[in-house]
Formats: sequence, C-alpha cells, structure tokens
Amino acid sequence: MTIDSDGFPAPAALVEHARRFQAEGGTPATPRVAATVLLLRPTDADFEVYVIRRVAAMTFGGMYAFPGGGVDRSDSEAHLDWAGPTPGEWADRLGVAPEAAQAVVCAAAREVFEEAGVLLAGPDRETVVGDVSGDDWEAARQDLEGRRLGFAALLADRQLTLRSDLLLPWSRWITPEFEPRRFDTYFFVALLPAGQRTRDVSGEADHTLWIRPADALARALTMLPPTLVTLAQVAAAGDLAGVARAAADRDAVTPVIPRLDLPPDGEPRFVLG
Repeated sequence: MTIDSDGFPAPAALVEHARRFQAEGGTPATPRVAATVLLLRPTDADFEVYVIRRVAAMTFGGMYAFPGGGVDRSDSEAHLDWAGPTPGEWADRLGVAPEAAQAVVCAAAREVFEEAGVLLAGPDRETVVGDVSGDDWEAARQDLEGRRLGFAALLADRQLTLRSDLLLPWSRWITPEFEPRRFDTYFFVALLPAGQRTRDVSGEADHTLWIRPADALARALTMLPPTLVTLAQVAAAGDLAGVARAAADRDAVTPVIPRLDLPPDGEPRFVLG
C-alpha cells in the first residue's frame, strides 16, 4: 500500500462496508482508548523496531503491529511509584485529564510487558531492571495477562517504580467511524532497556521480528495504515537520537482520523486528517 500526501487507496471490502454504513445511517461506535509502543533498539549503523503479527482469529488478524492494547479499568485505578513526567504533565502532552493520562501511560507499559516481555520499570527513578525472562517473572507476566494480578501490584511486590520517562509520545489515531470496533490509540516510542530482550510470549501473536523500519516498508509487510505511517515517520528520523528529537515536537493530542473519500468517479481513497 502506498501512502502519500493524498492518503491511500481504500480496499474494496472497506469501501462496501463504508457505503452500507452511510446508506443505513449507522451510528459510530464509541472508540476504546488504547496504547501501543514502538520498541526500538540500535544496530551497527541504524536501528530496528519490534513488530508482532496478530493471530488470524483476532481483530486485525494477520496484520503486523506494535505491542499494545486497550486501557483497562485497573490502569485507571492504579496507585504506584512513578518516575518521569507527572500525570499532570502527561495530561498536557496527551490532551486528556491527569487520571486518564496516567491510565494511558500505565496501559502502554503494561501491554509492552504482557506482549513483549519488556518491563519499563526499575528499583529507583534512575535505573531499569535487567533481564526479566526468568521463570518467576514469566509466572508474574502470565498472572498479569490473565488479570489475576494488577500492574501496580506487580511493581509493588518487587519494589519497582514505573519509568514513564522511558516512553515518548508520538501520535494519536482514531479508527474511522464506519468500523464496528473502534480505537482511540496513543502511539509511543521507547528504547529497549539494556539487559532486557523481547520474547514471543503473547498468545495474540503468531510471529515476531526485529526489523529496520525502512526494510519493513520495503518488504510490504501486511499492516494497517497507522502502523505504516508511523514506521515511515520514525524511519525519516534517521537514527535513534533523531527519533527522540522528533518525539519532543510531535503532536499526540490531535487525533489522526482516516476519512474515506468516495468520489462519484475515481478511486476511493482514505484521506488522513
């Protein structure tokens, strides 16, 4: 799929779906707030991003994506040690109330641990835990994923502080109105902590890989537009320092909402706006 300043071609199935939605006067579903994280790591001359392929039975099955998922009630109710920008400062960056901002950041950190086995936390405000791939950590991760353990409780049990400063806000995307399942997703970037490694632990993925963003685009991996656009943006940053500089100026408040343009003659296209 080629994405340019004019948007991108709309698959025929989505066009039919959109036309039916409009003809029937459908009511848009309320988007579920979600968070997703681009884990990055340096290579000899460049950097790579971690992507997972969703299992076919899931929503967006067969698509490559970044670790992430919906905000849970537990994320909103979490009381935990916190390092980095305060929830109030995050509220300014994300354009929501402090409580909602904390929930989004907690969801981002929780999901990247659940789906990639990477924990953005440390024993204090300056350090990060090392290897978290041992059996005891895996048992805790499974309890978290199964909702038998809350993220705040996991960190408290191990006397850890959430390192919110390791997450850099990048963008915000909302699913088009005609989709039956909609998400209001905040995208973050984060550097893989030293001593940690990603693991294929999520039951929601059937394949994972580290790949240069430019290579992922060149190989035309099956991805939804938000993933493709974000990969192109981080690739354009050049290197990890460039990504960090770019993140400082990114707008993570104003949502990108793909709009389907259905001209009477011509190719239907999604327009980014």
